[in-house]
Amino acid sequence: MRLSTKGRYSTRLMIDLAVYGNGSFVFLKDAARRQEISEKYIGALASQLKTAGLIRATCGSHGGLALAKEASRITLADIIAAVEGPIFLNDGDEFIGHQRVEVENSFWERARGSVVHALGSFTLEAIAAEQKQRLEQVDYAI
Repeated sequence: MRLSTKGRYSTRLMIDLAVYGNGSFVFLKDAARRQEISEKYIGALASQLKTAGLIRATCGSHGGLALAKEASRITLADIIAAVEGPIFLNDGDEFIGHQRVEVENSFWERARGSVVHALGSFTLEAIAAEQKQRLEQVDYAI
């Protein structure tokens, strides 16, 4: 399983909002600059994250992007599912009807459950706290 650019960049955007937002809006252009992602691409990701209820967006001079709920209530699984869709490790439809494959599909379903559980155990709050700590270490070292 490999996470696409959409999943990785969406995670970076969400961490940026959690680190720099402090409950208020972050300008899209500032997040794009910090994350070294084009504004157009971040805008497209933001649209998907907004549809999933993870962020809110407003226009105007004080507009931007903000988390739609507390970072402690957003998990890595939520972010990935918002832009990648449901997580599958196999399609399970290739050999329906064969007992051997039903056992294999049962294994893949349990493995998928483990992956989803693991991703769900990482909250945006915890990831952002770790990022803030790293940023403070860099600032201190300079």
